Order: sequence, then structure tokens, then C-alpha cells
Amino acid sequence: MFDTCDVDVNLHSPGSSESYQERLSRLEGDKESLILQVSVLTDQVEAQGVKINDLESSLVEHQHKLNSTEEMLQQELLHRTSLESQKLSLKGEVSYLKLKLADMEGKQNHGTERQHKAESLIKELRILKDKVEHLEDQKIQYEKKLKATKVKLSFDFHTCTVYAENETRSKNLLTHCLTLCRLRRTQSGGFQGADSDAGQFRRGGLRATAGPRLTRTPESHDSERDMNIPFSQWTKEQVCGWLEDYGLGQYVSLTRQWVENGQTLLSATPQDFEKEMGMKHPLHRKKLQLALRAFTTKVIEKSSELDHIWVTRWLDDIGLPQYKDQFHEARVDGRMIQYLTVNDLLTLKVTSQLHHLSIKCAIHVLHANKFNPNCLRRRPGEEKQPSPSEVVQWSNHRVMEWLRAVDLAEYAPNLRGSGVHGGLVILEPRFSSETLALLLNIPPQKTLLRRHLATAFSALVGTQATQEKREYGNATGHVPLTTTAKVKPKKLGFTQFSHLRKRKPDDAADYICPIDSGALTVNGVSRSAVLRGLSPNLERQTERREQVGTKTSG
Repeated sequence: MFDTCDVDVNLHSPGSSESYQERLSRLEGDKESLILQVSVLTDQVEAQGVKINDLESSLVEHQHKLNSTEEMLQQELLHRTSLESQKLSLKGEVSYLKLKLADMEGKQNHGTERQHKAESLIKELRILKDKVEHLEDQKIQYEKKLKATKVKLSFDFHTCTVYAENETRSKNLLTHCLTLCRLRRTQSGGFQGADSDAGQFRRGGLRATAGPRLTRTPESHDSERDMNIPFSQWTKEQVCGWLEDYGLGQYVSLTRQWVENGQTLLSATPQDFEKEMGMKHPLHRKKLQLALRAFTTKVIEKSSELDHIWVTRWLDDIGLPQYKDQFHEARVDGRMIQYLTVNDLLTLKVTSQLHHLSIKCAIHVLHANKFNPNCLRRRPGEEKQPSPSEVVQWSNHRVMEWLRAVDLAEYAPNLRGSGVHGGLVILEPRFSSETLALLLNIPPQKTLLRRHLATAFSALVGTQATQEKREYGNATGHVPLTTTAKVKPKKLGFTQFSHLRKRKPDDAADYICPIDSGALTVNGVSRSAVLRGLSPNLERQTERREQVGTKTSG
């Protein structure tokens, strides 16, 4: 190429050969420099490629680090949420421990109060022991005086009779002497009746038998308490002793600080009982009010002889032993049973409608038997076909024995705690064989067994009661008696407040079993009179009208 160039240069311009040579050399230098630059640039490109590879690897590494950091962050968040939940649980445990600590402090305070009460009771026992010793000394002195008085009376009587034979006016003188003898005997012979039968067994005292017992016996009264003295004139100690005997001994300590004499209780209100005596239980206040009303009216009720221990055994007899603790805690006695209301039973946690009717019919039976503590029959007698007047006095256990007698022994245990007794079977018109089958858990598909029960039930209650129950069930508006129905407390509307203002406090009480002596003859002829007013659906207004005129009777 250069040769051809040289030839061309020589041909065209032979004079400028030197300039071409310079240019050629310069071009060759440029070529070498360009080659050098290319090599340098190639090295730079290679270096840049290496750097790019390094950056890519570092980018991948940083991406891995970023992923691991995100995973760590997620783990930290999970750990934080678990810590928050642990914090909340710890707060709950701390609050529970605080409540437990407060409860323990309350129990400790209660324990100290009980300790103080125990100490006060020990002091009272010592005082009573001293009083008993003093009374024994007085008893010995009275016995000595009694012997001396008897000798003197015999001498006076002999003198009077001799003088009566010699004088014409002996009759008047003898009468005078006999009167003097009686007066001296009443003044000096106060302990004679207590000593004459000291070694004999007396029913009604404190004994550990399973039968019912009475608590209003003369032995249970304090010897210092003279029942002939009006209650308003009783001393503080006599009132406190009476509260102890009456089953309200837990209020004696506060009563001793508040009461001056019996008049303090007679003039007090239920709010005063709650404030001054700490009597928070409403039935305790009612029990005290009824007793004070009996002192005021001086009406002796047969039901007042039945104490709260007898009532718990009565609940066993009528088939409701599950309420014994509530009745015992409320100290419900015979007098309170006579004046129980629907709200009282709800306070005692008796919410079943069937149980309300059971208690109502049982109270009717007590009314009919004048609150005889042994009126209910617990064991089978010699009768082959009992009459309704006998069935009405059957206890829950006796009804179970009847089920065994009619070949239904396997279902008899189901009546425990059901409230079924003879009074409910006879007196409640809504209680039928279907109700008894439900209580016995006899399946509906066992029609032959239910038919057998219906036949035995009709033979038990009698033709008249069966007809009345059938007519009552066919009446319009009849609501069948179920085992799950509940009794709800009555709510007063605005229109009833004006009526309450016009009534007396006792007239507003809706007794579960109104006192009606004219409707309590339980026999085969007038049993329908007992049936009147037992159902909550019918005769409700009649019961309310009868309450006003009958609360002071019985």
C-alpha cells in the first residue's frame, strides 16, 4: 500500500516526498498511540467488568442480609406481641392476687371479730354460770321456806277447822283461812312444779332424735324471765336471752348495745332493726316483727310452738330437702310459715312454680290439722284403700311407698326433691297423673305404663277429686302444670302505688296460703272447699280479699 502511495506521490508530486514521509510517520505514531489507548481502554473495561461483578455479588449479599434482617424484625414483632400478652396475663394475675389479698384481709378481720365475739361469749357464759349458781342457792332457800310454810299451813288449817266447829260463823273464817293458804302457797311454792317432775322424761326438750320437736317448752325459757311481765318491761338481759332462745343469737351483741328494755324493740321499725342490730336478712326482720306483734296482740298461735329445726324436717316430709339450708339460715319457724309470701319464697331461692304449690298445699294441711307437728304420715298404715282425707296427710316418703305398692318401685326414687306429697296430690286441681308421670320420668311411648299409673292415681284420689281435676283441665284458659315453670317476682305498676298508700302495711302482704279457717275441712265431703283458691290462675282476687279479714285469726 505504501509502495503504491509512494509511486503515486512520486508520479504526482515528486517534490513533496518529505512531507508525505512526515505525515506517514505521524500517522504511524498516531496508530501506535491508538493501539496503546485501545489496550488501555480494554484493560479499563476488564477492570470495570470485574468491579461490576464484585458489585453484583455484593448486591446479592446485601439482599440476603436484608432478607435476614426482615426475618429478624418479624421475629422481634412476634416476640413483642407475646411479651404484651404475657404483660396482660401478669396484670390479670396481679389483680387476682390483689383481690385475694383483700379477701384474706377481710377474712382476717372477720376472724378477729369472731375472736372478739368468742371472748364476749366466754364472758357471758361466766356471768350465766354465776347466775345459775346464784339461782341454785335461791332454789335451796326457797325449798327450805317451802317446808316451813307447809308446816305452818298445816297448823293454821288445823286451827281453823277446830275453831269452825265451836263457832257459828266458822264457814266465813274457814274460807278466809283457805284463801290465806292459797296465797302463801303461790308465794312460796314457785319451784315446786319444777322439782316434782325433774326425774321424768318430757317430750319437746333438746334431744337428738330424728322426729320433729317443739322448742317453745317451759324448759327452754330462762328462769329469770317471767312471762307474766309485759314485754315492754323486760330488761336488757331478758330481751337478749329471749333473742338467743328464738334463734337470733347472732344479733345479741349489737342488741345489748342498743336496747334498754323491751319497749325499744316494740317501738322500733324494720329500718331500726337493720341499722342498730345489723339485721340484713329480710326474713330475720320479719321473724322478729311477727314475734313482737304476738307480744303486742297477746294472741297465742299454735304455729308459734314449731321452731326452725322442725321446719327443716318438715321440708324433708314434703319432699323439698334441697331448701333446708336456705330455710335454716333464714330461721323460718312455724309462725313464719303461716305468713310466708311469694317474695319470701323467692328470697329463699324457691323459684319453681310446682314447689310453690307444694309448700302452699302443705301449709293448708297444717292449717287443717291446727299445726299438729305429727300430722303427716310417713309410714304405711293398716288401711287397704285409704280415703282422700288420709291421703292428704301423706308425706313424700309415704307417696313413694304407694308407688312401690302399685308396682312402680323403679320410678319411686325420682320423687326425691320433687315436692310431691299427699296434700299436693289431693288439693292441687292441676296436679294430675300426667304431671306425676313427668316427675317420675316415665317415657311418653310407654303408654301402657302411663295408663296403669292413671288408673292407680284415680283410685287413690277418689272419684270426686278425679272428676274435679278433669273439669278443671277442660276449663277455658287452663294452663297445664309443668315441671319447668318458674315464678317471677311481681312488679308494681304506677297505678298501684296509690292503692298501696291507702292500705295498711299488713294488708299489702300476698300470703302464699291465706288464713281461711272456713275452707280447711279436709274430708271426702267438703274437700272441694279446700280446693278453692289453690291455683294461681283462678281465685287470685278472692285470696287477696280474704287476707284482710283473716290475718288475725289462726
